[in-house]
Amino acid sequence: MSETWDTSYDPGSQSEDSYHFERLYIEPIYDAFVCPLTKKVMRDPVSIENGQTFERGAIERWFKECRENGRKLVCPLTQKELKTADLNSSIALRNTIEEWTARNEAVQLDMARRSLNLTSPESDVLQSLNYVRYVCKKSRSNKHAVRNAELIPMIADVLKNSSRKVRCTALETLQTVVEGDDDNKAILAEGDTVRTIVKLLSHEKSKEREEAVSLLQELSKSEALCEKIGSINGAILILVGMTSSKSENPLTVEKADKTLENLEKCENNVRQMAVNGRLQPLLNHLLEGPPETKLAMASYLGELVLDSDVKVHVARTVGSSLISIMRSGNTQSREAALKALNQVSSCDASAKVLIEAGILPPLVEDLFKVNQLPMRLKEVSATILANVVNSDYELDTISVGPDHQTLVSEDIMHNLLRLISNTGPAIECKLLQVLVGLTSSPSSVLNVVAAIKSSGAITSLVQFIEAPQKDLRVASIKLLHNLSPHMGQELANALRGTVGQLGSLINVISENIVAITEEQATAIGLLAELPERDLGLTRQMLDEGALQVIFSRVVKIREIRGTRFVTPFLEGLARVLARVTFVLIEEPDAITFCRENNLAALFIELLQSNGLDNVQMVSAMALENLSQESKNLTKLPDVAAAPGFCASIFPCFSQQTVITGLCRLHRGTCSLKDTFCLLEGQAVGKLVALLDHTNEKVVEAALAAISTLLDDSVDIEQGVMVLLEEEGVRPIIDVLIEKRTDNLRRRAVWAVERLLRTDDIAYEVSGDPNISTALVDAFQHADYRTRQIAERALRHVDKIPNFSGIFPNMG
Repeated sequence: MSETWDTSYDPGSQSEDSYHFERLYIEPIYDAFVCPLTKKVMRDPVSIENGQTFERGAIERWFKECRENGRKLVCPLTQKELKTADLNSSIALRNTIEEWTARNEAVQLDMARRSLNLTSPESDVLQSLNYVRYVCKKSRSNKHAVRNAELIPMIADVLKNSSRKVRCTALETLQTVVEGDDDNKAILAEGDTVRTIVKLLSHEKSKEREEAVSLLQELSKSEALCEKIGSINGAILILVGMTSSKSENPLTVEKADKTLENLEKCENNVRQMAVNGRLQPLLNHLLEGPPETKLAMASYLGELVLDSDVKVHVARTVGSSLISIMRSGNTQSREAALKALNQVSSCDASAKVLIEAGILPPLVEDLFKVNQLPMRLKEVSATILANVVNSDYELDTISVGPDHQTLVSEDIMHNLLRLISNTGPAIECKLLQVLVGLTSSPSSVLNVVAAIKSSGAITSLVQFIEAPQKDLRVASIKLLHNLSPHMGQELANALRGTVGQLGSLINVISENIVAITEEQATAIGLLAELPERDLGLTRQMLDEGALQVIFSRVVKIREIRGTRFVTPFLEGLARVLARVTFVLIEEPDAITFCRENNLAALFIELLQSNGLDNVQMVSAMALENLSQESKNLTKLPDVAAAPGFCASIFPCFSQQTVITGLCRLHRGTCSLKDTFCLLEGQAVGKLVALLDHTNEKVVEAALAAISTLLDDSVDIEQGVMVLLEEEGVRPIIDVLIEKRTDNLRRRAVWAVERLLRTDDIAYEVSGDPNISTALVDAFQHADYRTRQIAERALRHVDKIPNFSGIFPNMG
């Protein structure tokens, strides 16, 4: 009997006729080699009592069936009863079969070798691959034979075949060939075979992808190949992606995950996994590895770019370990830990975790102790401190010193301020950011203010405004902005006392860019918080052209595209520009500035900035100041004329001069531009519209500006008439009735009393119980001055007799 292939090998669905291998004559299969039961060549031949030979497994199954069916033990060939089921190994026959099989397989492997090339028919290639897989499954020694026959590189080349079926079969065959055999794995890994296998991973939702990941999992069991696999560009990224895929075959996901677990043996692979989102292996190595591994992992961690959620996880997992390394390691280890902590702390939530893990005391110690760390590492410590301080944590509860000082204790703050003045720009910037964080918190800002005042550091802090380094300048402006509500006068004095710093702020504000920056919004916000009645500062701003720059920026603000800083920038501009209206009486140049730039018209326009409450409020305040000055700027007519002869003798002949075109309110020549007259500027209606605003401060500012129409220095009757014409009387009364704040009530009572001096208005509202109730409430509960005014208003509506003398007449 002669066959091309081992008859015990089943090629699957392929028929024998489909194979086109060259027919080779090999040793025949003798009948004695074939088991009568299985009809296949025996591997473990045994003899029974009557001398017949069978495959051990086959005859054992036969005897088992006899027992289970209650039959007597009989020979399956002769059907004669047997006395015993003892089996005797046929060692000689087995050795003969093994020798025959080895010779036969050698020939058949050679046949397979001839078919494993890209020019062979697909059927021949598949037959060869299946046969190689079959013989390798039979015994470990056959894997050696396959290696010795140099079949492994040839099978690897088949992975480049154009047939997907062939590629899949080749992957299956290679997995069988290398399974449990490191030598075969090493041969397979030569050249670019691993790269080809990784490339096949990219074929999503395919059998090919599943076989490729199975082969990689087997290869990754060899520590020597882990680095090779990880070095293939994209290998770890693809595997990590497979483990997180929701559409992937669960078995494939499991194999990809196990492959990655095997690859963790190599530190470079761990780093790549972290870069591609699989961070846990790095964290595990950092927690459990030897010192050199911990150092490497901390260094890797410091180089990663992490999102906020991951930073929180890292802080919770290894934050304490990193802090421990930072406190007790050598310089190299501390540097790695500090850089990792710097990366992790740059998120508010993770910074809070690090604070609770105890990061503050060692940071403060690193910064303040002389020669404790190189300056470059002090800078990193300062950066971490700035990160954690800006996390909104209540830092006044954390002890950072040997005497239980907190970060905002006076001596700690003094040390911090001294350090700022004695280091380089980089660390100065970070320390200023620390102060920015501390002054951003309502619970700590006053402690910082007190320390700055007691140390006299405000002058040195202001000097940083002129720093050439943008980051340093921005940090200083932010700090001074945070301090300005609490140290406005000190800041104004410092800016007035030093040449150049005010100009530096204005230069920042006036930068010609297409979008407003945070630095610009902060700079104008700083100037806006300075005392508006500081005449010296306003005069300096006029002299240096600062207010002219501010005016230009307000005019051009419409050209700026919308960014998140446009609103605070415009609010700051309006506040700074309005300060010129607070010094009109003392500073003639202020009046000139307002006239030349028609400032009243600008503020009237800004009144209509809907949605910008602060701009509307500041504009109304500025208009109040300008309107108050109108009485001093109005040019009164010269009515004195030389009398005629008769008139000098007979006064009855004199005639009053009639002058037309005079302002109803101010009885002189008025204009919006020159005398800031609200009536001439048609601003009254716009101010009245703001009395219905939801923001009490806007209403108060608008009412204050309107009240200038009812002041003793103008014609009050005409002021009332103007309000009637603009339908402003009722809104003023409604402000009184609503009684939203004490300040609004005080202003409303004053204005209503002026309105009620007009009999028609008093008569009309006298029957309104709401008005009476509001006035009575003010009469009973308001401050002394308002109660007096409320009393007069109640007299106007006959709610208090005219002879009442409850309060002395204060005019």
